[in-house]
Order: sequence, then structure tokens, then C-alpha cells
Amino acid sequence: MLDFLNPIKGFGVTFHEMFRKVETVQYPEDKRPTAPRFHGHHQLNRWPDGLEKCIGCELCAWACPADAIYVEGRDNTAEARFSPGERYGAVYQINYLRCILCGMCIEACPTRALTMAPPGWWRRRGPRGCQGPAARPVPRCSRAPTARPPPPEPGKSRLRSPTTELGK
Repeated sequence: MLDFLNPIKGFGVTFHEMFRKVETVQYPEDKRPTAPRFHGHHQLNRWPDGLEKCIGCELCAWACPADAIYVEGRDNTAEARFSPGERYGAVYQINYLRCILCGMCIEACPTRALTMAPPGWWRRRGPRGCQGPAARPVPRCSRAPTARPPPPEPGKSRLRSPTTELGK
């Protein structure tokens, strides 16, 4: 009925918010307390001797209701040993855009390789940033690099036009 008053109501909300006191937090000095139900972020753990606890069983990926975890397990060899068991997690990825931080992956892990770190754990990892005891060097690719195609001749493009495809 009175639809013409809707914009005035909207401007009233905006006008009311303009005079509300803004809460400013001086972040490095004054930290806001985290929510009581926040568990932290995921952290892969290692044994004291430096070997990984993750055995690449993929139970955490199966337990994740948001399908945010991808694990690729591989077998240990005598030359390259990453974990004390037969297998290790060669690829472990968590998509934090999909993760709902429910903790079901933590409960599913049989070796307690995956735990929730307290908030701010990435700031305490040392001068090298996030690389710390849980990071291992990325293995090099065993394939030979593929050859690049030669550069196009001057004045010609690598893209085909629709007329050349039709034979015109």
C-alpha cells in the first residue's frame, strides 16, 4: 500500500547507523578474544624424529562433510622414507574456502597427524614464515620438461581464425 515510504525507511536505517559509535580495535596491541567454539586451523604434525605422522590413509578426506580435503597417499621406499609406516601423504590439500572447521577430520585421523592449532599459530613459526617443522621440501618432478613451441613468425598469430578452419 504505502510502497513510496520504503525508500524513506531505508534512508532512516542509514541515517541511524551514521551516528553510531564505531568500535576500533588496535590489533597488534589489543587482540579480540576468539569465539569459544573456534577450534583453530588444521596443522599436520610430525614425530619427534622428524618423520610425518600422516600415513596417507585418506580417512580425513572421507570424513569431511564439505569435501574440502584432498589426500594422495604413496608408498615409502627404502631410499625415501617420509613416515614410519608403509605409506605417507604425498599430497595433502585443504580448501579453506569450503572447510567449515567442524573437526570431523581430526576425529577420523588414526595417527593424530592432523590436529587443530590454536589461533595465531602461523605467527609463531619462525623467521621463514609458515615453513616450520611440519613443512617438507617439495619433491622434484621426475618427468622431463616439455619443449616449448617455437615463437610465431612476425606478423602471424598462433590463433586460427574461423575462416582458415572453414577453408576460405
